[in-house]
Amino acid sequence: MCFSGVFSRLQSGLCWRKLCIFAISLLILLNGVNMPTAIAGLNDDRYEGDIFTLYAGNGSLVPPKVTLEQAFERKRPTILIFYVDDNSDSKQYSTVVSQLQAFYGRATDIIALRVDAILPKKTYAKTEAGYYYSGVVPQTVLFDETGKVILNQKGSIPYEQLDDVLRKVFKLVPRSESMQLKRQPVNEFNTELIR
Repeated sequence: MCFSGVFSRLQSGLCWRKLCIFAISLLILLNGVNMPTAIAGLNDDRYEGDIFTLYAGNGSLVPPKVTLEQAFERKRPTILIFYVDDNSDSKQYSTVVSQLQAFYGRATDIIALRVDAILPKKTYAKTEAGYYYSGVVPQTVLFDETGKVILNQKGSIPYEQLDDVLRKVFKLVPRSESMQLKRQPVNEFNTELIR
């Protein structure tokens, strides 16, 4: 057999190659058998990764492109969302935030901020996100272009409610006077608004 005398002396490079290929194949096979399947749950409080990438299909929201202070300096309406990746309410709300970006992302600064990223301090400046955090996720804070808070609400908010507030900020036609949009499921996590 090819393996006899292999350890004592190298007679044939072919035997070593066969042995190495066999060992690597065996490792790959055994490792693949014991590998757990990927299970991401929308309705549980387990961490599976970034919620905007996994559940909203939108990895462009994180990390935020600007800080709250920079957003105020730009004098644009700003949407600040507090969340954690291992919270079912935050996971479900991620699709609403993604829809906000689809419709208002070019005209607003959207800051999706993990609560874990807020450094604990005794006091915060009004230009720091920690100043507005109320201890609950998800939490949404909407600012007009002057930096004035126009909505500060805890929990999940329907897209339509946020849209109504943003329509006032941008002086758009009220929802009742515009074309009616209906929800259409894209997959088990996301819906989109269509005519």
